[in-house]
Amino acid sequence: MGKAHSLAYAALPMYFWPPPAMPVRRVIADVSEEAAAEAAQRFGFESSVGDWQRVIEDKSIDVVDIAVPNDMHPQIAIAAAEAGKHIICEKPLARTSAEARAMRDAVAKAGVIHMVAFNYRRTPAVAMAKKLITEGAIGQIRNFRATYLQDWSADPNSPLSWRFQRAVAGSGALGDIATHALDFARYLVGEIAAVNAVLKTYIAERPLQQGGVDLLAAAAKHSDGAKGTVDVDDEVLTMIRFENGAIGSLEATRNGYGRNNFLTFEVHGTEGSISFNYERRDELEVFLANDPPDRRGFRKIYMGPAHPYGDGLWPIPALGIGYGETKIIECRDLMEAVVTELLPSPNFEDGYRIARICEAITESSASGQWVALGD
Repeated sequence: MGKAHSLAYAALPMYFWPPPAMPVRRVIADVSEEAAAEAAQRFGFESSVGDWQRVIEDKSIDVVDIAVPNDMHPQIAIAAAEAGKHIICEKPLARTSAEARAMRDAVAKAGVIHMVAFNYRRTPAVAMAKKLITEGAIGQIRNFRATYLQDWSADPNSPLSWRFQRAVAGSGALGDIATHALDFARYLVGEIAAVNAVLKTYIAERPLQQGGVDLLAAAAKHSDGAKGTVDVDDEVLTMIRFENGAIGSLEATRNGYGRNNFLTFEVHGTEGSISFNYERRDELEVFLANDPPDRRGFRKIYMGPAHPYGDGLWPIPALGIGYGETKIIECRDLMEAVVTELLPSPNFEDGYRIARICEAITESSASGQWVALGD
């Protein structure tokens, strides 16, 4: 995330000119002075510190970017808000809804700009899907279904990342990747009214990783040696009821062999359907029911200059965007929000609402019942 965010600040004016504001990479913090100094050199920051509090105390800092394990999000964000800093925080916003609520209340009290980094919704094809839905192209939404399938933790000999530890992560696949699909659900369809879910843990323990760097699937596999307990979910499956009457389903796993970043959705309406697969992120498939019977079928739209954010990306359709471009777009929207003093979306309120949905999913899995979100 440090690499992705730093790239976005550097590349913003190269993609969107003139930029809303020109980011200056002033200072980067890491777990030690040595690690921070290396990060500053690698990612183009003017200076470095081994203590995040020093970033908060620095009066020259306008925006604090939080890209650390989940358990540190609240303390950094609340301190930054109290110091009058604008904030972008990686997802999930917090481990619990109580933590997310405290963060939301802190930024509201301080009157600062805040954003939570659900960057996938800034993929041009996803933004185009939102545009079509808003324009009524597929009519009233009846059904939404989404998947987020990965396989980086399917091997039981992959190391015990902090993402497998509830005290640090809060949850497993639910908070780590299902929250992106939940963001799609709220963005494209609307607020969620109730859920009925199952959480499952397949691998109960994993080898302890060596050193202080979280290596994930890139780490060497260790079948021997000490192991630690996994106390989060590997997979989540939930049915969804939306406030507007639509229904849906969502599945997320990090244990699905053969799936890399299989983030998909389908939206079915009274006048058509929309389908998206992030592994083919330049494509959006659209079916319109009012097409003549002999012309019916999903049409494939390749993203280009005519589509959302297209003016700042590549000059012809289907040249291809990557993960980095979604972060650059996110950076652009953050800078614009800071300059205009208009709150961007998704923000800490969205992060809080998704944290509440995640807790409802957890409660539903434990009880085997539908759980309503309430007010």
